[in-house]
Amino acid sequence: MELPPSHHAATRAAALAACYLSYRRGSPGRCLALQAVRSGRRQDIDGIGHKYYLELVLEDVVDKDSTVNCTAEVLHHLGNKNIAPDVQFTIEGELKNTDEADNMFYNRIKSLDKELVAENIPDNHGNISPEMEPIRLLAWVASGYVIWQNSTENTKFQLAQIKHVKQVKRNDEYLEFDYMILLHEMVSQEIIPWQMTVLWHPQHGVQVTRESRQLKHESE
Repeated sequence: MELPPSHHAATRAAALAACYLSYRRGSPGRCLALQAVRSGRRQDIDGIGHKYYLELVLEDVVDKDSTVNCTAEVLHHLGNKNIAPDVQFTIEGELKNTDEADNMFYNRIKSLDKELVAENIPDNHGNISPEMEPIRLLAWVASGYVIWQNSTENTKFQLAQIKHVKQVKRNDEYLEFDYMILLHEMVSQEIIPWQMTVLWHPQHGVQVTRESRQLKHESE
């Protein structure tokens, strides 16, 4: 069934695909977000679920003039909310190289005398200091995993704010951060605190080793 690009189900599936793609291809130097849905189609597969075929335009969160076209397929399984949607994607063209920015951030964090601690990114006025921007982008990328794992056909999540982040000391090459984030669920308009532990290395990408929804008072 063809869906208009503005159809709610199409935009929810497209937002999920963009989050998943950002998780798979993002870094502290590059985050991708949904700019537009060019087309959408839904297939109802008996006994399995609903599959969405999408054509998307993605933009770089840092450089919004940098865009790429993408095709994606999102399968929402019937009934079982414990199974993450299946997402497949193909990017048309090349993403910009972020090796320099990624390595600069990695070396800066590795050279700190004590572990990084920060809160309220962005602040209540929407401001982000330049040195905290890679920390926000890393949270954006990692939250893509959380959103993918916890989405249903009737949800649409977006990272709203980092309430608190603390670097965890390690003896290996990875950087580890413990985040408390706020996710905005746009259908219900609920703001949900979520904890996630994130590992990152420039050569190995982002890993979310632990994530859990929190009670509201735990994020205060």
